[in-house]
Amino acid sequence: MNLKTRFLLLAAILVVAASAAAWGVFQHVAERIIEQWGIRLVEVQVRHDSSRLLRPIGRELALARQMAGSQVLRRWAARPEDPQLRSEAIAEMESFRGNFQDRSYFVALLESGAYYHNNARNEYADAPLRYHLSPDNPDDAWFYRIVREQREFHLNVNPDVPLGVTKLWIDVLLRDGERILGVVGTGLELDAIIDDVAAEVQPGITTLFTDHNGAIQLYRDKRYIDFSSIVKQAAEKKTVDLLLDFPADRARLHAMMRSLADDARANGPVLSGFFSVGGKRHLAGIAYLAELDWYEITLLDLDVVMPVSSFGGAALVFAAALLLTLLAVHLALQRLVFGPIHALEAAILKVRDGDLSPPVLPSGTDEIGRLIRHFDAMAGAVRNTTQELEERVRERTEALNRLARVDPLTGLINRRGMTELIEDELARAARQQSCFGIVWIDVDSFKEINDELGHAAGDRALSAVGALLQSHVRPYDSAARWGGDEFLVLLTPCDARTLATLGERIRRAAAESAPLADGRALTLSVGAYLVKPGETVATALQRADEALYAAKNAGRNTFRMIS
Repeated sequence: MNLKTRFLLLAAILVVAASAAAWGVFQHVAERIIEQWGIRLVEVQVRHDSSRLLRPIGRELALARQMAGSQVLRRWAARPEDPQLRSEAIAEMESFRGNFQDRSYFVALLESGAYYHNNARNEYADAPLRYHLSPDNPDDAWFYRIVREQREFHLNVNPDVPLGVTKLWIDVLLRDGERILGVVGTGLELDAIIDDVAAEVQPGITTLFTDHNGAIQLYRDKRYIDFSSIVKQAAEKKTVDLLLDFPADRARLHAMMRSLADDARANGPVLSGFFSVGGKRHLAGIAYLAELDWYEITLLDLDVVMPVSSFGGAALVFAAALLLTLLAVHLALQRLVFGPIHALEAAILKVRDGDLSPPVLPSGTDEIGRLIRHFDAMAGAVRNTTQELEERVRERTEALNRLARVDPLTGLINRRGMTELIEDELARAARQQSCFGIVWIDVDSFKEINDELGHAAGDRALSAVGALLQSHVRPYDSAARWGGDEFLVLLTPCDARTLATLGERIRRAAAESAPLADGRALTLSVGAYLVKPGETVATALQRADEALYAAKNAGRNTFRMIS
């Protein structure tokens, strides 16, 4: 099987494999994109729906609170039998009725149970006292529960049987100081709120609102709304759990709701997660409406909102582009590689037979022509191979000699290299009658670092000291790892003041550096000696070592210089 046939077979296999892999990667990427897009969409949708609910209800709640703060109503509620106060109170109620969106109000007095109400048609202007509440009437339990729990306000979705209406009631306590006089408020038509806020705005998006217990208060399907939640036991309530398929999802949703309530602040965060609803995977966005003590939950069915299959056209275009690209590559290789290879083969056969003259090549194959001319020159290059190899051996030998003078852990020169530098500097000092400085450094408690934190931590400490020395010595000074946890710095030129300044700076920089793994500081004991002309290597190192021991005996993390 020749090269061309094998290439075509390989190309066919690659096309199939690349197409399958591309489709798998495309599906995965598309799903991730859709999920990220969905998370952003659900947050925007939650903010939008929350805003649409808060605008009307927030306004009504604010008006209801103003009504509960009316001094006219408070005086009358304290003495409801006074006809003058009653007349003023009814006029006050009517003034608020004109401002409420629903053009209705109610006032329920605790002491007498009297329930006053007038609606948008002004049907009860002459007789606003509609009926009397009773603790024994189950339909009136909401009123006594609100009073008993002393909630400042409460939103209650409830049908009022005597009035024949079902509304979202906004209940606010009427107080005189600490004394509770009753409950005032207004209502909003439930159907209008559902149509405006909770109705599905587009396929795949569902919005609902629950109270702080998870009881559903607004939902497009009224069968799931938990009417009169305030008077029900927990087991009787229709909660958001009814929509979720699995107990684990329910527990996770309630945990998210508690987290949002703990972070109760205006325009708080929106939490999102995936849940199984009706046998399908939905992305849920949840926000806590602190102003209402409600939760807003938006469910996105991503398979409906943006299905992966909608990217199918793009995948087909991608596959077609891949095939066309492979075909173009094949044609280009045929022209630029396979044809020239045949010409190159003929040229190589000529060289094998001893004909080193440049072959005649097809036009348009300049690269192949250069390759053949290089092959023609290869015989001459062989003659130079020995000389080049000898030069390379020499260069490698020099490189190895350099490596023999470098510590691999810290990147500093090693003891051998530093000894040579000191010897050179002693010779220069003798010629020029100059001084130079030696700083001997020891890592404090290095054995404890290795024993307690491990040798890897000890290596990191040594590397840190090496980096510190490289950054704090002068460009014309030299730093070395002398051995173990000891380091030497050669300062030239140097005087006593410079030596003291640099030695103390190195000690202080180590103490101020980042702590080790267990939080302990990396400290150094630093000794320094100013070497005079005529001294030997042994004498200079001995004096520097004595300075180091003086620093250690002084309590470590200390700098000492001796003369």
